Amino acid sequence: MSLQLTSEIRSINKVFPLTISRGTTSTSDNLFVYLSDGVHIGIGELSPATAKTWSSENGQIQLNGFVANSKTLESMSPHDVWQEMKDANIDPPAMAALDVALWDLLAKRANLPLYKMLGLPKRAVPTSVTIGLNAPEETTRRVPLIIEASGAKCLKIKLGAPEGREYDKAHFLAAKNAAAPYGAKLRVDANGGWTVGEAIMMIEWLAGHGVDYVEQPLAEGEESGLPEVFAKRKLPIFVDESCRFSTDIPAWANVVDGVNLKLMKCGGITEALRIVATARAHGLQTMIGCMSESSIAIAGGAAMSALFDYIDLDSHTNLKPDPASGAELVDGIVWPQDRPGHGASMNA
Repeated sequence: MSLQLTSEIRSINKVFPLTISRGTTSTSDNLFVYLSDGVHIGIGELSPATAKTWSSENGQIQLNGFVANSKTLESMSPHDVWQEMKDANIDPPAMAALDVALWDLLAKRANLPLYKMLGLPKRAVPTSVTIGLNAPEETTRRVPLIIEASGAKCLKIKLGAPEGREYDKAHFLAAKNAAAPYGAKLRVDANGGWTVGEAIMMIEWLAGHGVDYVEQPLAEGEESGLPEVFAKRKLPIFVDESCRFSTDIPAWANVVDGVNLKLMKCGGITEALRIVATARAHGLQTMIGCMSESSIAIAGGAAMSALFDYIDLDSHTNLKPDPASGAELVDGIVWPQDRPGHGASMNA
């Protein structure tokens, strides 16, 4: 029986608006796709990236056109379908939606949890929960609420504020002090908000405050400064926006300690597997993050949990409400599910 694709766009509100170096988001229009073989239905999700033109509306149009004309979809080979989508210039988050749906469908047909179909053990590390940029007093108020609601064991504190580095420091210290009673580990993401000099100074300062690593210290397009930052770093540094596909990794492999992949950036699980393999081949650490996904895409990422040193799969905990379920945060960890497929489903 031929495969049928249907989709819907849902507007989702955030519990707390998320501010990073590039702006603030309080809502997200996400596209949910359903790929059916007549018996089983695979579910995937598109979550638009901040400051990009990768909208759900455009993704929906692209995927409808792709499915109508695809030469590979009926083969149900994720690798062939991913490459055909890439060659057709489908937006990466739209690619991710169909790719995750296809993997979910394949695992359901095999009656296997997706992590087992990928040949992985059920293993995960605690996920970081994001603390957006805020004035110190608001950070002090939010951190306990977020930790108590999520059970977070690790916090990723956003820095790179347009207001400058003293603002960054005040925000960080407010988060650190508010998190201290809970014993949460601290990580930092600058989202490309620093210059080379600021990155070197801030990383040294953060090293004195118990931070595990710093993510994306320099803006995408400013990677020529990475060698200097890397040579003088006092903490491990990861790239995020600077690494979209596995082919991006060799250029930065000697000037970073690790890479952060996102399903929405790379087009889904298929390319995420290649990114991990490429990173490991270059001796780099690995991380998986998220945009504003619900439990659908989060569960797809969680199925790969065993592959990562660090995990940031927390966006669904900041949705009001999450339109899906199946990616619960238990004792600070988003575990791979033991149900067939990625394990998440839409709520009624």
